[in-house]
Amino acid sequence: MTLYLHETHRVVGTQEDEFEAAYREWMDVLAGSDDARLLWYFNHAHGSGPSYQVVTITAVDSGAAWERLAERVTSGDLERWARYVDQLRYDVQGKILLPVHWSPLQDVDLSTVATGQTHEPTLYMEDTGWPDSSLDDYIDFWGRDYYPLLARQPADSRLLEIQSCFQVAHGTHKRREAILLQRIHSHDRLLDLLTTETPPERKAPGTYMAEALRYRDQWRSRLLRTAAWSPRY
Repeated sequence: MTLYLHETHRVVGTQEDEFEAAYREWMDVLAGSDDARLLWYFNHAHGSGPSYQVVTITAVDSGAAWERLAERVTSGDLERWARYVDQLRYDVQGKILLPVHWSPLQDVDLSTVATGQTHEPTLYMEDTGWPDSSLDDYIDFWGRDYYPLLARQPADSRLLEIQSCFQVAHGTHKRREAILLQRIHSHDRLLDLLTTETPPERKAPGTYMAEALRYRDQWRSRLLRTAAWSPRY
């Protein structure tokens, strides 16, 4: 079972380039074994939240592979790297995630994760929800209502496409939390979302917006931009 290490780094502003270079090294070092691969390196877009935040998602092949990686970081060949990276950031918050049962992303064949490529940056929206109801009911609602809603939209006009939906692995963080990782397809529709109030008909009984309030009214959206070298984009 693939595990996903999700980390939010508060980077020292003057060390932004050095931090990114260090994570390119992390990507290259991980590619030398079968245990883990860096999947995404995101910059939190300026103007959309706290400054100089970076989000990274690393795929780890199994629980045993996670143990080996942790040992490398704490007392092995990655210890010096970890000490150096800690000098480039104020702090880091990490959690181990699992894909929910309907997520498009499940296990990853780590041997297929490409490194060394460059591409245009891609915008993502990361939604983290904290339901008032059962976490399982909330995840099922997303899979039953929200995922099909996006999938039905024409590919050339949709705003978002879900890449993955995660829940926190038991015992590693708050349980009542789920995360949607969504690629932004249309910058024009994103601008409409940011500058236009939701019309009443989209909040009427029976709509997604209204039904979602049965499960939660608290969530956080972050606009994330892939680095030009991020393995997934």
